[in-house]
Amino acid sequence: MKSAAVEDKRRHIVDAAVRVFARKGFHASRVGDIAEEAGVAHGLLYHYFNSKDEVLEAVFHENWSVLLARIASVEETDEPAADQLRHIAAIVLRTWLHLPDVVRVVVREFGRSPELAARIGDLAQPIEAIHRVIARGIERGEFRQDIDARVAATVVYGSIDELLTAWVLDRLPSGEEDVAAAERTLLEVSLRGLQQP
Repeated sequence: MKSAAVEDKRRHIVDAAVRVFARKGFHASRVGDIAEEAGVAHGLLYHYFNSKDEVLEAVFHENWSVLLARIASVEETDEPAADQLRHIAAIVLRTWLHLPDVVRVVVREFGRSPELAARIGDLAQPIEAIHRVIARGIERGEFRQDIDARVAATVVYGSIDELLTAWVLDRLPSGEEDVAAAERTLLEVSLRGLQQP
C-alpha cells in the first residue's frame, strides 16, 4: 500500500500535468515542463511515472473515476428518470466550472485521439449510464415507448460533449450563468423529446 506522502506527491505531479497539458497541449509538453510546474526534479517524476503518456492516463483515470462514481450514485437513487438525467447532465457540465483544465485536457487529447480513447476504454461509460436511465424511464412508462434508448443516450451525451467542446474552444460563453442556461436548454430539448406527450 502506498504511503500518504507518496500519494500526495503523485497527485501533485498529476495536478501539475493537468495545468501544463491544458496550457501547451499534450504533444507540445515535455516531461521537464511537468517537473518544473510541479517543482520537482526531472528524475523524480520518473519515480512515479514511466512516461508522459502514463501521466496523461493518470490525469484521465484519476479525474474520470470521480465523475463516474458521482454518476453511479445518481443511478442508485429511486428518482424518476427525468430527474436522474438532470443530475447526470449537471454533474458532467458543471465539471467545466470546477475543473476547466481537466475538461480541456480530456476534450483535446482523449476526444480527438481514437488510439488514446481505445486504450483508456472508459469514455463510453457515461453514455451507458444515460442509456440505462432512459431504458428504465421507458420501462416505467415515464418516457415514450417508441424511443430507442441507446440512440437517445447517444444524442443526450453527444449534446453534453458538444457543449463542453464549445466551451473549451471558446465557441460559446462559459461563465457560471452560461453553464446553467446551457444545462436548462439541453434538458428542456432532451426531456421534451423523451417524455410522453
